[in-house]
Amino acid sequence: MPFVIEKYLIEKKQRLFLYLINELGYTQKEAQRLIAKGRVLQDGKVIDKASEEVEGEIEFIYFKAISKGLLPIYIEKEFVVYDKPSGVLIHPQNRHTEYSLIDELKSQYGNDANITHRIDQETSGLVLCATNKKSERDIKIMFQERDMKKTYLAMVHGHFEKEQIVEAPLLRKEDESAIVRMVVKVDPKGKPSKTFFRPLKYFPELDMTLVECKPHTGRQHQIRVHLFHVKHPIVGDPIYGQKEEDIVRFLDKELSVKQRMKLSGCRRLLLHANELEFELYNKVYNIKSSFEFEKESLKLLFM
Repeated sequence: MPFVIEKYLIEKKQRLFLYLINELGYTQKEAQRLIAKGRVLQDGKVIDKASEEVEGEIEFIYFKAISKGLLPIYIEKEFVVYDKPSGVLIHPQNRHTEYSLIDELKSQYGNDANITHRIDQETSGLVLCATNKKSERDIKIMFQERDMKKTYLAMVHGHFEKEQIVEAPLLRKEDESAIVRMVVKVDPKGKPSKTFFRPLKYFPELDMTLVECKPHTGRQHQIRVHLFHVKHPIVGDPIYGQKEEDIVRFLDKELSVKQRMKLSGCRRLLLHANELEFELYNKVYNIKSSFEFEKESLKLLFM
């Protein structure tokens, strides 16, 4: 479990945040943030005031990274790149999440290392991670300024016949049902979003196309929504292209693998982050995934 509970005895009354700094090695900012998040308890009650004076036994809940042996495929002093398998979360969803990519990063490179961007749990492929606070800031600025070129591969339904650029604004409303909050939609009130698509190979026996996808903006679910918008949903997508009742069943984990395959065509989302190209500290990088997406996708489809 990445989150563990440890008991500590504070023998002399002192302010809680000072104990976390002096005895457990946290910075003042980290200590105050952990206390505000409710990570310290005494007699079963949360202590959420950093300045509160505490004495006696406390319980401290903290993240303990545990490696499962997933190693980065590219290593530099300032950053590393992992080729994330489908099904692995980027960050824990809650305290009960058993494993995520941040486990590997922090167990291998320490607490100052951090993931700089996200891909969905079922999306496989490249994830760029900073090994220190400075490179984390610089890489995140690079993403914000759109200096990162990302290339994805997707297996989509139907015959995607020619290259096209999809410019369709994307909106995620926060004031409606749980389903609407989860699902991003094309909407004139949404944020400008642009993706370039190029068909690579058509499989007539499956009526599916392998497509290269290059997002120019980085909206949530952008590639998935844009492909659905042009009537070529990604194979295995349990949300875009599905009926609302089936989306609910998937989110509630009530949809069996067999049912999902029947509805969407595959047991996983066939989307892969295949290539990253960027310049950092006066050096240009072009990093490609070692995962054979086409071969592995066909293997899943013919299982």
